[in-house]
Parts: sequence; C-alpha cells; structure tokens
Amino acid sequence: MARAKKNGTYLNVCIETQIYERLEALCLDAGQTKTIAVERAISAYLEEYEKTQQQLKELQESKRYIVVEER
Repeated sequence: MARAKKNGTYLNVCIETQIYERLEALCLDAGQTKTIAVERAISAYLEEYEKTQQQLKELQESKRYIVVEER
C-alpha cells in the first residue's frame, strides 16, 4: 500500500555546498530524509525566534510600569 501524500509545499533553496554536505552527513548518520531534517531545523528555529520575540514584548510591556524615584 502506498504512503499517504503529505500536505506540504515545495521549497527550493540554494545553500552553501559545505552546509549541504553537513546536512547530507547528518541525514545518513541519523537515518532520516533531508526533508525531515530541514523541517525539524526550521521548526526549532521558528519556535526559538517566536519565544524570544514574546519575551522581548513582555519585557517592553513591563518597562512601562516601572516607576523611577528621583533623589
């Protein structure tokens, strides 16, 4: 029985050869496809980015309520 098709979008990119070779080695070592490795890497990057942006937003909002006493 054939594998179910993935609901996905194609992404064509040109990356440095050295990065591609590292990706290929990782995939061979981990026994996973390049698609899975790239999806996981992008997902991890986006999660970290979104977390950082949220923390910055919360920090900026908290600064609005800081009262500074003058001497």
